[in-house]
Amino acid sequence: MATNSTAEQVSALMQTYSRFPISLAKGKGSHVWDTDGNKYLDFTSGIAVCNLGHVPDQVKNEVQKQLDQLWHCSNLYHIPAQEELAKLLVENSFGEQVFFCNSGAEANEAAIKLAKRYARKIKGNDSPEIITFRQSFHGRTMATLTATGQEKIQDGFSPLLPGFRYMQFNDMASLGEIKESNACAVLLELVQGEGGVIPADPAWVKELEAICREKGILLMIDEVQTGIGRTGTLFAYEQYGIVPDVISLAKGLGSGFPIGAIIAGSEAAKGFEPGSHGSTFGGNPLAATAGLATVKAMLGGGVLEKAAGLASYLDEGLAELKAKHSVVKEIRGLGLLKGIKIDGNALDIVKTAIEEGLLILTAGPDVIRILPPLTASKEEADQFLDILDRALNKF
Repeated sequence: MATNSTAEQVSALMQTYSRFPISLAKGKGSHVWDTDGNKYLDFTSGIAVCNLGHVPDQVKNEVQKQLDQLWHCSNLYHIPAQEELAKLLVENSFGEQVFFCNSGAEANEAAIKLAKRYARKIKGNDSPEIITFRQSFHGRTMATLTATGQEKIQDGFSPLLPGFRYMQFNDMASLGEIKESNACAVLLELVQGEGGVIPADPAWVKELEAICREKGILLMIDEVQTGIGRTGTLFAYEQYGIVPDVISLAKGLGSGFPIGAIIAGSEAAKGFEPGSHGSTFGGNPLAATAGLATVKAMLGGGVLEKAAGLASYLDEGLAELKAKHSVVKEIRGLGLLKGIKIDGNALDIVKTAIEEGLLILTAGPDVIRILPPLTASKEEADQFLDILDRALNKF
């Protein structure tokens, strides 16, 4: 057994996270409690994971039933909940086929593999490129961190994988480069979440879609953070009036159970065939049951409509805070994925908010990121606004 000669005990965990000094023990709805019994309003939703709030009854009840039946079997066998979830996603999207995995990074990894294999096997392109955008974030596997347009994410991991080209986000002039490239696919966030909560310009997205159609390039939308109701519709692409070829999902898909997916149109799906990709745990009975219950709950009970109303209510409250506090420079985002750009260090405000009983996030050094549950009440929104107001006053 490893020993530590210093007085201070060192965690056995690898130091890959800068953690806040609280340990969460319980959650329900919009609130969590730490191991000391302190209660917090959670406007992070586990980083856009608990879109229905913590431990939603609709999901809990179905998962509890599944726990008594079968937790896991491999994808060598048919999994009824997985088949039903795929059907539900197809019926409520552009797509026709679904692949399940465990996380957002794996979903984007699958999209990248699908695009490259489609280019080589179907289109005969032996040196395909994938276009991504600066300040994007697509994951931390070798392929997805290479796709990510941030040097801080790539630091220390060279040589990066070949076959990626980075362009400026929301820049019309740079789109012309795509026509001259050997691109097989474009991978795009419609709201750059980790990059500062920056929405894509609708006219720019429409022009990008037109170029992809003209050149036979797959348009792949990273909906890991924006999907499953986060921006006010089930998927963010619906608000842009476009039809992608592939979208990637995770985070909110399983209400906290690890599940990711890609949805593809029938043409793009030709890139995969038996043996070309796989996942041991992807879409197993437990995860698929959680995903199925989550999507059913999201589509029923007026969740999306209530979320849209909450987003408008928060917009009004945040506009008032901006008018009151000169340190607030900009409010941006889409739906219930909101960013508050400030003149200063956003982490200082996040730490002050924790002391006041509110959990929020950063998105870069000067942006506060807000990700409330879609089920949060107006009273909880008022509580959030009140605590944020006090934190801004202290700042």
